[in-house]
Amino acid sequence: MHPPAERGSGGTVHAGAGGHPGSHHRLARRGRNTVPSYILPFEKPILDLEKKLEDLRAFSQAQNIDVSLEIERMQNKITDMRREVYQNLGAWDKVLVARHPQRPYMLDYLAAMTTDFTELHGDRLHADDRAILGGFAWLDDRRVMFIGTQKGRDTKGNLERNFGCAYPEGYRKALRLMRLAAKFKTPIVTLIDTPGAYPGIESEERHIAEAIAVNLREMFRLPVPIVVTIIGEGGSGGALGIGVGDRVLILQYAYYSVISPEGCAAILWKNRSYADRAAEALKLTAPDLLKAGLVDEVLPEPPGGAHADPAAMTATLREALFRNLAELDKVPVDELLRRRYDKFRAMGVFGEEEAPPKSSDESAEVESEQA
Repeated sequence: MHPPAERGSGGTVHAGAGGHPGSHHRLARRGRNTVPSYILPFEKPILDLEKKLEDLRAFSQAQNIDVSLEIERMQNKITDMRREVYQNLGAWDKVLVARHPQRPYMLDYLAAMTTDFTELHGDRLHADDRAILGGFAWLDDRRVMFIGTQKGRDTKGNLERNFGCAYPEGYRKALRLMRLAAKFKTPIVTLIDTPGAYPGIESEERHIAEAIAVNLREMFRLPVPIVVTIIGEGGSGGALGIGVGDRVLILQYAYYSVISPEGCAAILWKNRSYADRAAEALKLTAPDLLKAGLVDEVLPEPPGGAHADPAAMTATLREALFRNLAELDKVPVDELLRRRYDKFRAMGVFGEEEAPPKSSDESAEVESEQA
């Protein structure tokens, strides 16, 4: 066991392919002024300026001419434009940011803010689902059980991780690890980034609904602090299966929804191209969720999203986890369980009021329409 001073600098992560431990280093090395390889539609004006900046730098080096003032002005212009664009994103735009393929995933955050993460495998019933992973790690001087969903960064990784869509054995593995954490009185942190649980016939055969339902029931009973963080996509029951906690945090451009915007559009308008309208109607963005009381805190992302500055996003996430765990440490177990239950029990509660009596003019209008 390391002394506390040696922990927390980021380092040892043991993981398989598809969530490569070194991927966070590649993300961190991508500078703010480097032209990104994946562009969202609303980022094209920013891309044009970044290309001009690269051309200006190349010209300066080739001609040995000092254009540092012009470079600085263009950098400031890019920064201002990025901030303005990201401050005015619509709901669908935020969904696209949450799905950005260069966005940090669970293993990226673990490699950057924890040490000695050792992945634990299997549900002891059927298989080891690679879409959900978990294990003990040191967050500075405290041991934490981290559990979360993991996507791949390439075709091979996505096939191994099933695009972040877990099977029933993934949720049963998560529950096994949560019970293990409770046994050793270790707090639990879950990091969620999934389009949803896998909906195929294999999941139905192995009872995906039962696996998620059991997780919901059992997470209310775990006598240790639980902090949930939605770091990207929070897709329906697939997210909720590891989403019951004392504190629910969400990154600024992440989303949490009962259905994907495309799925909602296909049902309501019989056309997935209406996904942008569905996203607005679903109220799935972080501010909407905070207003509705479905999340407790929104973690600000750097201008350009978490993928634009992974190091800054990691620092924000780490501070939030420390702060919330420290606050929950002070709550007695009985009170912790009561608050957790009451918190989720109150969700979805609404009141009904009797409609005011109709005026004579309105009644006459209704009668004429019926006639």
